Amino acid sequence: MPLCFIEPQEAIRVVAEAVGREARRQLLGEVVRAWVDEIPDDELQVHYAKAVEVLDEDDLSMLAAWHASLEVGHPIANKDFLLQAFPRLGEHRREALKIAAGFRGEDAFEAGISEEQALDTVLPWLSLERTMELAAEAVELYCWDRLGSHN
Repeated sequence: MPLCFIEPQEAIRVVAEAVGREARRQLLGEVVRAWVDEIPDDELQVHYAKAVEVLDEDDLSMLAAWHASLEVGHPIANKDFLLQAFPRLGEHRREALKIAAGFRGEDAFEAGISEEQALDTVLPWLSLERTMELAAEAVELYCWDRLGSHN
């Protein structure tokens, strides 16, 4: 059921404010993944470099382990390796960016960046079509959250 009285970006913000912590994190993760899906191919490397630059040792290790599963060389949990291996990921580059951006988002939340700030940063970059899809997902998530999840 479309929300005809509110813009999709605002619907996402309203739902993010109205749901519990777990549902809010889930929604923000979906917004970040949608943003990555809409990045032009020629800009992926730049965004990956920005995401990897701020990762801590644990996040770098997990990202390197993911790289290992793709067999793109012997992974090393450091920024230089990850940045050099990125072009060799081929069709998996977006997935690598989604993972790195997800880690970056978690680190930002722990550092005090609010969900509202994250939404303000990412939502304006999404197409109307993708924003409408996310608004529908947000409503479903709201129902899931309110109908008895363990939040």
